[in-house]
Amino acid sequence: MKPWTRWWWMGNAVDEKNIAVLLKKYQQVGIGGVEIAPIYGAKGYEDHYLQHLSTSWMDKLRYTVKQADSLNMGVDLTNGTGWPFGGPQVDKEHAATKLIVKHYQVDKGKPFIEKIKSPDEKQPDAPLLSLTAYGTDGKVLLITDKVDQEGKLHWESSDEHWDLYATFLGKTKQKVKRAAPGGDGFTLDHFSASALNQYLKPYDQAFDTQTLGVRAFYNDSYEVYGADWTPALFEVFKQKRGYDLRLYIRAFLSNDSTDLVSRVKSDYRETLADMLLENFTKPWTAWAHRHHGITKNQAHGSPGNLLDLYAAVDIPEAETFGSSYFPIPGLRRDSADIRNVDPDPIMLKFASSAAHVSGKNLVSSETFTWLTEHFKTSWAQCKPEVEQAFLAGINHVFYHGTTYSPTEVKWPGWLFYASVNFVPANSLWPHLSGLNTYITNVQSVLQNGNADNELLIYWPVYDAWGNPKGKDMPLKVHDIDKWLHPTAFYKSAVKLEEEGYSFDFISDHLLQNIRYEGGEWKTGNNALSYKVLLVPKTEKMPVTTLKELIRLAQEGGTVVFQSLPTDVPGLHALENRRKEFSRLLSEVKNIATGRSIKKGKIIIQDNFLGGLQAENVYGEPLVDEGLKFIRRKSGPDSYYYIVNHTAKAVDKYIQLLHPARNYYIMDPLSRQVGVAESKREHEKQYVRIQLNPGESWIIKSTQEQNPKEVLWTYLDNPSKNISLNGNWEVSFKEGGPQLPKTNTISSLRPWTTFTDSAARSFAGSAIYKLSFQLPEINAKEVLLQLDQVYESAKVKINGREAGIIWSIPYRLRVKDLLKKGSNVIEIEVANLMANRIRDMDRKGLTWRAYHEINFVNINYDPFDAANWKISPSGLAGKAVLIPYN
Repeated sequence: MKPWTRWWWMGNAVDEKNIAVLLKKYQQVGIGGVEIAPIYGAKGYEDHYLQHLSTSWMDKLRYTVKQADSLNMGVDLTNGTGWPFGGPQVDKEHAATKLIVKHYQVDKGKPFIEKIKSPDEKQPDAPLLSLTAYGTDGKVLLITDKVDQEGKLHWESSDEHWDLYATFLGKTKQKVKRAAPGGDGFTLDHFSASALNQYLKPYDQAFDTQTLGVRAFYNDSYEVYGADWTPALFEVFKQKRGYDLRLYIRAFLSNDSTDLVSRVKSDYRETLADMLLENFTKPWTAWAHRHHGITKNQAHGSPGNLLDLYAAVDIPEAETFGSSYFPIPGLRRDSADIRNVDPDPIMLKFASSAAHVSGKNLVSSETFTWLTEHFKTSWAQCKPEVEQAFLAGINHVFYHGTTYSPTEVKWPGWLFYASVNFVPANSLWPHLSGLNTYITNVQSVLQNGNADNELLIYWPVYDAWGNPKGKDMPLKVHDIDKWLHPTAFYKSAVKLEEEGYSFDFISDHLLQNIRYEGGEWKTGNNALSYKVLLVPKTEKMPVTTLKELIRLAQEGGTVVFQSLPTDVPGLHALENRRKEFSRLLSEVKNIATGRSIKKGKIIIQDNFLGGLQAENVYGEPLVDEGLKFIRRKSGPDSYYYIVNHTAKAVDKYIQLLHPARNYYIMDPLSRQVGVAESKREHEKQYVRIQLNPGESWIIKSTQEQNPKEVLWTYLDNPSKNISLNGNWEVSFKEGGPQLPKTNTISSLRPWTTFTDSAARSFAGSAIYKLSFQLPEINAKEVLLQLDQVYESAKVKINGREAGIIWSIPYRLRVKDLLKKGSNVIEIEVANLMANRIRDMDRKGLTWRAYHEINFVNINYDPFDAANWKISPSGLAGKAVLIPYN
């Protein structure tokens, strides 16, 4: 499958002519599908705006699907405009809700004359939900019915001091962010089933009974701020948790680090999670199925159990945000051009784990959001970032992204404020096929078969929910230093990854769907690859979860506890649950000592690694060389995707734990395939791996006895480099604002060093051309190596395509293109958009004018490139041929 892209319809100002032209351009560079996302529009084009879901808008949607289908492309659709879900159909009743609170005091012997009214000046008429009185002697009374419509309290307190806590039903009043025409309105109450039904009605009316041909309906990350309540919460809480939250409202509103506060908060957060799952995620997915589509959802940021939310949809979607550090030599990462965030691939594994455990094949990712400052992202910078996503289990990449921009709009066209610009106006666009081909090659393998992870790790969400601070707990990507990083769960995952183990996470709920049968872990009819279920240090665990772990051991599975949990979460029937919990812990200990089980095993060991190795479960040794990997299993064959993100080259025989008769190497950059060198020593299988910093391989381990491919050409015994010296002609092919003059240079250097001022403001492509002589070369391979490329290069030798050099290392295998005698090399180099944008801002030219947020820089300040330094453009250093014998 090819990469897809989020396609922003700015102002919905779309027409059939441009839809057809743009889809064709996307298809030609290797984009496999679009995800339509209607947002705010460009100023001056208001007459072209289409109202969301209007007849005209629906006509354009159907035309898009038809055109995409003719190009063998797919179409997904955001189930709204902007984000999060909301719009004009969301009335006040169904809008996102918050709890408003006021504390009153009734002094001993004094009449109470205050009105019980909302303290929110903007919502003075917010309806009263509850009024709870706390006496000094421990009495707790619910006196909501003692308040009349005017807010007067008709209650005679006893002769003592009372604290009254009043709760009111407020609204966040948040509106849809970046809404498109026809999409403005309040944000949805995601905890209310009736609110979801109200929200989806216009879609039912617009779609009618026709099949749209849209593959998936999409929901962006949960960015609903301050929505900590819903009208039915008190009632649902009592049904699910078994007690009346109104009688514990003081503890609920407290931030004190007490056991009572922690338990009440945990119950509240579990209830919110249940309501989000049952009233939004599951019914929304059912709605999509009725419209012959599937769902694609970003669960992160929501106040729910991320694993359950991801597992409830058809395609779980993660998000890469910001720029990661990789020690790959030569990889550009300017601190001024990146956001101050540190993406953590462990976070991506919540989405992939949910997919693997629930038997779903595709795991998507919103990829490259704010990777760098606008106009400064090279495809080389994209490569390790997307590789990190692949290694975390992502196998369906969505670019963030591509703006619909009519052909008649002047350069740089319409642009979105928080994206890498995957648009035809990007000067790197002619070489985007290099990145697209690489992603296609990798994720096509990662979509094949099933995940091959040996460990299943329990996620103790109740330990997070028991935090006594605050009310709701949105599990945000940007807050993982609070809710994820400090935990034993996270530290165990990182340690296991460092030791070469592959794993998925599992929730309390998903545990109920797992069984051990016939020597295999299974979900439904699907066999899973796991060998051991790990339980990291956990404080509170539900009785039902402990029972499930015992059941799995009794069925024959191996469960390893780092330590035993100490208590149950929540408040209802606490002592009865504690007694049952204690009984179950005794059973766990008996099983661990081998006294009460015949099939499986429970191990209690603080040192996870020791427990695993005692069960002959080991990590892949290749991580000892700094390499990273992910595995897939397809029938009897296994696939390793291996990446070198270190600063050193690796060339050695490395043990692979999946034994095979033969191993095939596939270079996902070039698609070259060959049989790997391998050997067997001391009952272990070793494969020779030769990867430079920034390179990757796919290795297929197979039981085939007679290899069908030629042997892989390893680069051994290099001869003396052949420098490509002479007079290089540099001619400018396409771009703007104008084409600089052709120049001749005696050594490679960036065109931004030329005396022609037009070269310093130019964004586009130029061709470096050289004629050179070669003696006869008797080598098994010849490598073309370029010292520095700003930013990508398409190479021709003697009129034949050699490939695109767009990532580190800047090298190509070119032996078959060279000849004895006269040769000609043409290197088409594309640079960043940055210099042209800089020139436009220095001249005060208008190129950005949008409603809503307009256009901001990476720090969300008004964008201005006038003071940028000139970005080097072209080639620098040496170009050499390296023969290998």
